[in-house]
Amino acid sequence: MANPRERWIDRIRESLERSGFYVAVTQGVRPSSFDLAARRDATLLLVKVLKNIDALDADEAKRLLDLGRLFPAIVLVVGRTSGASELDAGVVYTRYGVPIITEETLQEYLEKALPPFLFASPGGTFARIDGERLRLLRHARGLSLGALASIAGVSRRAIQLYEDGAGAEATVIERIERYLGEPIVRPIELFQPPARPRAGDRSRSGRPAVGGSESADDRALASTGDPLRDGVLQQLDGMGFEVVVTVRAPFDAVGRTPDILLTAVGSLRSAQHRAEVLQGLARVAEGHAMFVVWEAIHRASIAGMPVLTVHELKRHRDRDDLLEEIEEREGM
Repeated sequence: MANPRERWIDRIRESLERSGFYVAVTQGVRPSSFDLAARRDATLLLVKVLKNIDALDADEAKRLLDLGRLFPAIVLVVGRTSGASELDAGVVYTRYGVPIITEETLQEYLEKALPPFLFASPGGTFARIDGERLRLLRHARGLSLGALASIAGVSRRAIQLYEDGAGAEATVIERIERYLGEPIVRPIELFQPPARPRAGDRSRSGRPAVGGSESADDRALASTGDPLRDGVLQQLDGMGFEVVVTVRAPFDAVGRTPDILLTAVGSLRSAQHRAEVLQGLARVAEGHAMFVVWEAIHRASIAGMPVLTVHELKRHRDRDDLLEEIEEREGM
């Protein structure tokens, strides 16, 4: 029987699927920085589910954001509480740069096209003002900056900032909208696409680990701590893949050609445990997955995921040749 957290993740998965997303779940594979990966057209999401959002520390947030930049994907945390307090629906919270919303907020956005308008800040609850709209409404009603400031209960300078697009407290916005009889806030676009890495942002061979830190020698791949695993990833790097080592993910590295190649290295038993998840993630990412094992095997794939031995991988000197074999083994 599924535990409460698994049922919660299943509800979120079902909500995403009803909205046209193809979803892969990482349940059962630990460690993992995210619980769901989902794609709809060009939108790729990485979703982490936390009952108490205070469990998201700075390191875990960095790993999530780094993975988001790497794919690239939109990162979201779905939570319920902060400490003993329930999170409010319709409000976007933030921890270490990661946006956090409730399940209700996500469902309304997905199924009713109702975006959130409010975001939480240490100073209270705020919204982003459509400055140009506010200016036009003020002029249309013949209001001076001072007159609107008096109505809103703020300074004249504050109104100038609002018209430049600054955020304002929810109570101030309520007073302005009540007087003008028109909405003036901008919705928060949860699925705003992240910027793709630009050519030259990182050298082909000098990549830090996702969730890790750059080494002093920026010409070497980040080490995983396992010589055999490091050897596999260095071989991929030598083939011409742009390899980035990952931490606390269902895969050990992401390679780009520029297509994505999710790569995991380990035992056949580990491959059998991770195969379905890795292949699902590869489909969501519109790329490929590969598991490299130490021991001899007599099968080309597991659950549709290509499996190669270390010796089979070493036979390939060219990335196109390797990708051709991976594509042949997919679905076998």
